[in-house]
Order: sequence, then C-alpha cells, then structure tokens
Amino acid sequence: VQLVESGGGLVQPGGSLRLSCVASGLTLDYFSIGWFRQAPGKEREGVSCIIASDGSTYYADSVKGRFTISRDNAKNTVYLQLNSVGPEDTGVYYCGTRVGSKCSLDYVRFDDWGRGSQVTVSA
Repeated sequence: VQLVESGGGLVQPGGSLRLSCVASGLTLDYFSIGWFRQAPGKEREGVSCIIASDGSTYYADSVKGRFTISRDNAKNTVYLQLNSVGPEDTGVYYCGTRVGSKCSLDYVRFDDWGRGSQVTVSA
C-alpha cells in the first residue's frame, strides 16, 4: 500500500486549499480513509474520515463546516477541501487507511500512512 499526499502549501488566513491523497496497492472501496494533522510538538490529530464504500463522512468539531472530505473511488483518491483556514490549521497533513467500513479519528486505528503534506496558514 502506498499513499501520496499533495496540495499543501502556504495560504493566507481565511483562504482555501485542497489536499489530495492518492492510494495505490489497494482497492479504495474496502477501506476507510482518514485525514490527520500534526503541528510541531503536538500529537497527531484526527481531522476527518470517510468510508469509501458509501461515502459516510466524519469530522472533528474543530473543522466542521470548514473542511470537506470526499473521494473518487475510480481514481483511488481522497480529497480534503480546507476553507476559512486559520493559523490553528497549520501542520503536516497525513492520510491514513484502515480496512473496513468503520471510521475513526484516532490515528492508532489506522494502518498505512503517507509522508504528509505541509499546510502553513500565515499572512
């Protein structure tokens, strides 16, 4: 299994960004995919999760109404749209997978990870 994140960068407060997670070596339909972030000196934090088979989505309270997770099973890709970002959204964003149709925002429940994509929110 290989996961590759992309789309990070520098964005101004209030701006938007779309992250992508391309998966290979697996069939996305059989997995749940989570987005997590980690700021310097902090633990990895669950942001959002999607069940690839039926599209059910879950969000951390801190991002509800601002972030949107989606997937394109044909492209084996999961997206995270970040809107109305603030400095608190700065961090390395990782996608992770776990087998089955059960989402979680607890990173220990995920098996495979990408290398991450840096998001920096700054004026």
